[in-house]
Amino acid sequence: MPLPLLILALSSFAIGTTEFVIMGLLPDVAGDLGVSIPSAGWLVTGYALGVAIGAPFMALATARLPRKAALVVLMGIFIVGNLLCAIASDYSVLMFARVVTALSHGAFFGIGSVVAAGLVAPNKRASAVALMFTGLTLANVLGVPLGTALGQAAGWRSTFWVVTLIGVVALIGLLRFLPSNREEAKLDMVAELSALKGAGIWLSLSMTALFAASMFTLFTYIAPLLGDVTGISPRGVTYTLLLIGLGLTVGNIIGGKLADRRLGATLVGVFAAMAVISTVLSWTAVAVIPTEITLFLWAAAAFAAVPALQINVVTFGKSAPNLVSTLNISAFNVGNALGAWIGGAVIAGGLGLTSVPLAAAALAVLALIVTLITFRQTRTPDLAPATH
Repeated sequence: MPLPLLILALSSFAIGTTEFVIMGLLPDVAGDLGVSIPSAGWLVTGYALGVAIGAPFMALATARLPRKAALVVLMGIFIVGNLLCAIASDYSVLMFARVVTALSHGAFFGIGSVVAAGLVAPNKRASAVALMFTGLTLANVLGVPLGTALGQAAGWRSTFWVVTLIGVVALIGLLRFLPSNREEAKLDMVAELSALKGAGIWLSLSMTALFAASMFTLFTYIAPLLGDVTGISPRGVTYTLLLIGLGLTVGNIIGGKLADRRLGATLVGVFAAMAVISTVLSWTAVAVIPTEITLFLWAAAAFAAVPALQINVVTFGKSAPNLVSTLNISAFNVGNALGAWIGGAVIAGGLGLTSVPLAAAALAVLALIVTLITFRQTRTPDLAPATH
């Protein structure tokens, strides 16, 4: 794998860390800025909405730029956003800074995955996308716990200063090592929007949204499930989250290799596995060791879908890969919000925490059905990654 892929992975590590580390720092942020924990929680929601809504607009705004230039601009926005987080004087400024940072998130992953796929041979494109997204999984394994520990020890602003520094290093790497493609087509807005015609692309985006909904229905409420049902201590929950992060990383790498061989079969297998493993978790959650094993397998199965889903949407929208790839990130965040709501509704409805994995399994089944419909409609059950 070429060095530019590692630069893209470093960039995704920085972006993933700044997205998720705020959850570990909520008590510190709330105490410092004089707001309640629920109010501080809106910083997570604001970021997710900034990604979901801002991503397609940023993709269109950078459509006329070469992809290297677009990534440089987006990383610049990311750096400014995190710098504003570090120096935010009050809650309103911090919320604004989080939204500014989020604007770069979706478009960077969308355009970056297209660039990553173009850096390698056609039969290794999903693996290249998986390597880029490995930075995102490592953000959960290393960036979030280390960033949380730093913020607790030296103040929450110190975490954003470090993320800003990582962003600067990534920006220098993009400028220095990312190749420029002078023959790259520069699509206008009409051409970009025309790629959204046809049922295939919308079914593919629905697959992503349902996948994320299934994943985050369970992931959002994993801590109370482990604490109240499994009986794991708060420190044990931290170690379990580390184990899940390792599972996400392994799944991401394996999923990329599988998707390079058979894209459609990989997606069908992943969604079937998510449905089965989530159902099993509703039974194993009462015992520690079975729960740990089940969650590792669930995490590996879940993130095996990420590179395949990203390549899938570009296959259907190959005339405008920047836009459709970015829309896929928006779909993921829409599913994130939907899953959190569904899991909360299950708990609020009195069905109990062990019903949350069953709700996640039902959403995985819906994703499986949409996948089967999508590939049957196109009559190409094993679509190859598109050429960019």
